[in-house]
Amino acid sequence: QVQLVESGGGLVQAGASLRLSCVASGVTFSRYGMGWFRQAPEKERELVAAITPSGNSAYYADDVKGRFTISRDNAKNTVYLQMNSLKPEDTAVYSCVAASLALPTTRQYAYRGQGTQVTVSS
Repeated sequence: QVQLVESGGGLVQAGASLRLSCVASGVTFSRYGMGWFRQAPEKERELVAAITPSGNSAYYADDVKGRFTISRDNAKNTVYLQMNSLKPEDTAVYSCVAASLALPTTRQYAYRGQGTQVTVSS
């Protein structure tokens, strides 16, 4: 059974940092591109960041470039999202996603976690 379990969300003030983690089980982690979606109430789901199976290339949405960093540790089956300089508009449920041998997109992914809430107060 495949599981993606996120952690690290919380309530912070604007300008603060958070690091999200996602531990995968039931898959050969090094064969999956990984990413992070976020979805705020009444907004469409957005792919925030994604990383290739080897970790040598990453994608970022324009509104997080320079503030967020995605990384992975294949030995620990874990993908991270370091979020710095957080803004109230970053408030959303962040969920981890996996795609076989490719970067995930909002339309194409194999597995998704339950998500973790990130709330940024002004």
